[in-house]
Amino acid sequence: MSDLVTGEAVVLGLRAAKLPSRGLAVTLDLAVQVVGLVVTTLVLSLLAPDLDGAAVAAVTIGLTVLFLVALPIMIETFSRGRSLGKAALGLRVVRSDGGPVRFRHSLVRGLVGFLEIIVLFGVPAVICSVVSSEGKRLGDVFAGTLVVRERVPGGGGAAASLPPVNPQLLQAIGGELVALDLSAVPEPLWLAVRQFLGRIGELDQAVAHRMSARLADDLAARTGHPVPYGVHPAAYLGAVLTERQRREWTRAQGYAVQQQAQGRQYAPQHYAPQQYGPQQYAPQQPQHPAPPVAPATPPAPPSPPASGTGFAPPA
Repeated sequence: MSDLVTGEAVVLGLRAAKLPSRGLAVTLDLAVQVVGLVVTTLVLSLLAPDLDGAAVAAVTIGLTVLFLVALPIMIETFSRGRSLGKAALGLRVVRSDGGPVRFRHSLVRGLVGFLEIIVLFGVPAVICSVVSSEGKRLGDVFAGTLVVRERVPGGGGAAASLPPVNPQLLQAIGGELVALDLSAVPEPLWLAVRQFLGRIGELDQAVAHRMSARLADDLAARTGHPVPYGVHPAAYLGAVLTERQRREWTRAQGYAVQQQAQGRQYAPQHYAPQQYGPQQYAPQQPQHPAPPVAPATPPAPPSPPASGTGFAPPA
């Protein structure tokens, strides 16, 4: 069994598909492809009966490549790893790290699969799948992919749920949660924790316990604090994730308050109108210019001295 837990995972709690289910899916896909190839060839032969041998050979080769190579690659790319046979058996092709396949993965799988399954009659694919612990064929080895069995909700096995935590124990570890340094935890690990907790009700209990223990160990290695004794790993993951969300909410609230304070600081000031007394509104009396002052009368010239006295009055 291979449980996939990665930061980019789109599926969780899955196990690798083995040779019988994969062989049946490939058989269904090949049957549909061969039927489509035969029907298309017959229709073209009826529509163009006058083609020479070279044209018929070229059309046959083109249709073979189209139905056995090109169409499977495109279907696997656009369906994110689910062909008709895989969808019927609940299988999906994913990357080795659990992420969805892209065009280059499907291209390598399609080209190698044409050689090992059709040209060599599937002998290399069977040998490689039996030897591989994850049931990989050569196309999966070269493309870095894996065929997994998707778990259907309620499809067997007791569904796991988030185990309850003793309130006294949760209160005891509350202070430790607040003091945790979560800055070293990468975002892909938070994503894996959220996805696991969101789908824990769809997983088998044994699978859920292994996955929660693995995620809790990864989280403890980042924070430097092991899981407290007596706390289920899944419950501890939920508590730590809740603490991180609380910190993000507090940080967002503080940022909003800071922005409001800055907005009030730079807002335009409103001044109250100045009150004036009635005397300041009293009209001023017009001032008339003072009348001109008459110039002073110049002094009279001194009178001439009297004759015969010999005395001159002072000037």
